[in-house]
Amino acid sequence: MKVAFATQDMKRVDAHFGWAKHIAIYEVNPDDHHFIESIEFDGDLKEDGNEDKLAPKIEAIKDCAILYVAAIGGSGAARVVANNIHPMKVSQPEEIEDLIDKLSEVLKGNPPPWLRKVLNKGKERNFDFED
Repeated sequence: MKVAFATQDMKRVDAHFGWAKHIAIYEVNPDDHHFIESIEFDGDLKEDGNEDKLAPKIEAIKDCAILYVAAIGGSGAARVVANNIHPMKVSQPEEIEDLIDKLSEVLKGNPPPWLRKVLNKGKERNFDFED
């Protein structure tokens, strides 16, 4: 699954979603992960109330299942969730690699229900109860 990370330095999740200079996107699976791309944003990202700055970020992560952020405003969170992306807030800056390792470990075990739902993002639902 694709996972997005709001970052200023490309090493840690250390950015508010609306203020992030970069969104780093990785493919994460139980057994491995790899970097896909970094999307850079410029302009006045700290301008509160400027909803226009969110549209390109939402577009950039629309095929991601999870978004890690240091913070996210109510409007941004609502738009992220409306696009079937699960926002995850970190309480202090954390290394992207450490977060990926933790997520991979959870994926190897028995993921919680919300994560099982996230894993099925974009997949066709099958209601064949005979199997």
